[in-house]
Amino acid sequence: MQRSTFPATQSGGSQGAAPCMMVAMRAPFFVLAFVLAALPSLCPAAQKGFDQIARDADTARTADRMQDAIRLYRQGVGLRPSWQDGWWWLGSLYYEQDRFPEAQAALARFVAMAPKPGPAYAFLGLSEYEMHDYARAIEHFRKWALHGSPGTDALLDVAGFHWALLLTREGRFVHALYLLAAKAQKRGYSPALAEAMGLASLRMASLPEEYPPERREMVWLAGKAAFYASLQPHEFDRADEYARWLLLHYSEEPNVHYFRGTLFDFRKMHDAAKQEYQEELRISPQHAPAMVELARTYLVDHKFDEAASWAKGATEIAPGDPVAHYVLGRALLATGHVEESARELEIAVRRAPDSAPIRFQLATAYGKLGRKKEAEREFAVFASLKKKPEVLISPAEREELQEERPGQSQ
Repeated sequence: MQRSTFPATQSGGSQGAAPCMMVAMRAPFFVLAFVLAALPSLCPAAQKGFDQIARDADTARTADRMQDAIRLYRQGVGLRPSWQDGWWWLGSLYYEQDRFPEAQAALARFVAMAPKPGPAYAFLGLSEYEMHDYARAIEHFRKWALHGSPGTDALLDVAGFHWALLLTREGRFVHALYLLAAKAQKRGYSPALAEAMGLASLRMASLPEEYPPERREMVWLAGKAAFYASLQPHEFDRADEYARWLLLHYSEEPNVHYFRGTLFDFRKMHDAAKQEYQEELRISPQHAPAMVELARTYLVDHKFDEAASWAKGATEIAPGDPVAHYVLGRALLATGHVEESARELEIAVRRAPDSAPIRFQLATAYGKLGRKKEAEREFAVFASLKKKPEVLISPAEREELQEERPGQSQ
């Protein structure tokens, strides 16, 4: 990085000393002794050029003299606030020392000026997580992913795990499980990973430190089942073992049968999944996700009227859920109710504009209605989204993307 020399008043000799003496001369008498005592430390630092401070800071950092490095980097960014490397290293060093508010402030300065912030977004999100500033943390994790999730394997593991925890807390359980399943396949078992997967599987919108201790066994059993089901190759026998224990002890708890149904669905055991979703609805009659998944299973069986009925019930309970409107739109399209289908899919697009499967179905509906320009527009958006790697996409959406092609109708 090319660095300019600090202004001439710091180049040495009497020119450098003059400003310091002028400060002392202007000071009131009762602080004169303090100012004069400080001159030996202030004036040489002021005389030292920015380039020298930057070199000394890098030397201190590489020699693991962290306190010296922090002091020097702070001097450097004070002299030159546009020094990107200085803000980056300052934020990184603060983060390593668990000084998260200071790390957050420095990293925020860095990402505001750097053309390619890269892993800084992840460190920023992690700092904000530790500060309990969860809204900002989740936004910065997403920006990190949109930039390609750069960083070391260790950063990928730590940032991805904490992002998944926040997605669970936000109620985005499927997306959280997608991230956690990738970690299970890469790193194997850990108690923390099983707990996180259990919370997401049971749709408990909590961080690990927030939910009641008496529910830990239930969470652990669900997490172990989810963990073994997510491995490649899958270990469904072990997943079933933990799922059976879960049902044996907690069969009347909300979301337990729903989770069991998703495990069956994952193995394309749709009849068994239907039974579990129906059992969930016996316990939780307003369980919109169970209605949506039940509708999906009826779509697979080409029982479109039943699918539409369950999906419509889900939209009434959870009108903001794009998946419910999407499934209802698919069912209506399959039964020839094309205008109603388009309306439902338009709602889904408004709620999830970056979903390629929804765009595909809406394009198909427009095509059947003879709305050629709108169909072409939606197919173009579908194609662009399909080419762009999704930051988060559920396994069901990925499978649909593999099946759907422009020009295909359903």
